[in-house]
Amino acid sequence: MTPDEAQALEATDVVRKRLCRAADIGVILGSGLSAVAERIEGAGTLPYSEIPHFPVTSVPGHGGQLVAGTLGGKRLIVQQGRTHLYEGHGFEQVLLPIRVMRKLGVGVIVVTNAAGALNPDFRPGDLMLITDHINMMGTNPLIGPNDEASGPRFPDMSNAYDPDLCELALNAARELGIELRQGVYLAVTGPSYETPAEVRAFRTLGADAVGMSTVPEVIYSKYLGLRVLGLSVIANLAVGLTAEPLSHDDVTRVVAGQADRIAGLLAGLSAGL
Repeated sequence: MTPDEAQALEATDVVRKRLCRAADIGVILGSGLSAVAERIEGAGTLPYSEIPHFPVTSVPGHGGQLVAGTLGGKRLIVQQGRTHLYEGHGFEQVLLPIRVMRKLGVGVIVVTNAAGALNPDFRPGDLMLITDHINMMGTNPLIGPNDEASGPRFPDMSNAYDPDLCELALNAARELGIELRQGVYLAVTGPSYETPAEVRAFRTLGADAVGMSTVPEVIYSKYLGLRVLGLSVIANLAVGLTAEPLSHDDVTRVVAGQADRIAGLLAGLSAGL
């Protein structure tokens, strides 16, 4: 047994004893979206600090606990706030919650984030269904020895974002009257925001939004055989598309205003599965 597997088993044992025995859908909430977890029915909570080996987030706008309950008739376990590589955590810490979710029986992962708009047609407050991504983090969570019991050495990423889940999300958005844009998400490590030259380069590459998370979680989830849906809340226009300086406080404020719509989409998705 690898050290990562041993840590995941220990963490899962605590989650099963203190929060929930099993779940159908795992949700990762990005910056400013902690309020989405408040829509979970019959919710119980467990702080990361009380789960063995779990990293504790240091970024404002991330709640720092697991939340378990039901939504849309399905059992959810929600990561109320994620950790990031730029906080100094390694992949083994950032991705430990996903290993735990899988051991709880989760088959679908919904990854959310706050992102900056690269597409000039996007505006703060827009919701974007992620259809594909570009990894500009300079690293990959699968680097290193491979445990074939967990997943393949070379996982296919041609449909990183499950087409059927995307269709369910689009249908839920139509029923709720929510405009759901679609686009490509580009990930950088951060924590500095992008330069104007980088924004021009990313737009040339075909990206519609940029952020500092999500891609490692998606790659790892696919590696583990999970189905993935990705949602971005457009928090700001990237530098070069606006003269305003970028601020994390502004990002979390804009994103928090979209919690109800994200919760509605999650409920619609859950009901459709």
